[in-house]
Amino acid sequence: MLVKDLSFEALPQLKLTDRVYQVLNLMQEHHVMDLAVTNEGKLAGIVNETTLLDVDDELSLAEIPRPLSIFSVKEDEHFLKAFSLASAHHLTVVPVVDKENNFVGAIEAATLATYVADFLQLQEPGALVVLEIDSNQYSFSEITKIVEANDAQITQLNTRAIRDRNALEVTIRINKLEVSDIVASFQRYDYLVKYYFGEELYTNELKENYENLMNYLNI
Repeated sequence: MLVKDLSFEALPQLKLTDRVYQVLNLMQEHHVMDLAVTNEGKLAGIVNETTLLDVDDELSLAEIPRPLSIFSVKEDEHFLKAFSLASAHHLTVVPVVDKENNFVGAIEAATLATYVADFLQLQEPGALVVLEIDSNQYSFSEITKIVEANDAQITQLNTRAIRDRNALEVTIRINKLEVSDIVASFQRYDYLVKYYFGEELYTNELKENYENLMNYLNI
């Protein structure tokens, strides 16, 4: 799904002439800590509540000492890029622009998290198995065969590099809840099973901390 296919938020579009106190009021009203600033239809940057609390609230945004942060995603990028940006920089709002940097809209990080949950099919029945594998021994086909030999299928598979050990953390979502037989099979093939759990625990774990979820995505 591309960013332009998402539903954008009805958030105010700031101008460089807006006063700090006005912006703070808008942030409080819309329950966000960031808002996009535009200049003649183009994105000028994004301003954060913490920055504004440290300056005279009568200043305009053009007069604040710190420059605006330049964070945005293009409308034709994958929505996971927007979620990754929000997670990496702790943004509550991600501005969206077109190829010419014209401001298109903005989407909240919380809304992006719901799209990620849907993308990963968190509401579908299934369990999670996390393996650690030496990078030079990783075989997608072998992992698939082990799972399918136990009458199950892989619905999601993501990898994360563990650089200090030249290893991969492989997170596998499987379409059944009971996976003790699959875990036993991985162990027979000398895979290190770091942990595993069923649908309810998996769902709750990711909903509590969506930033950790990005560790399983190879963007």
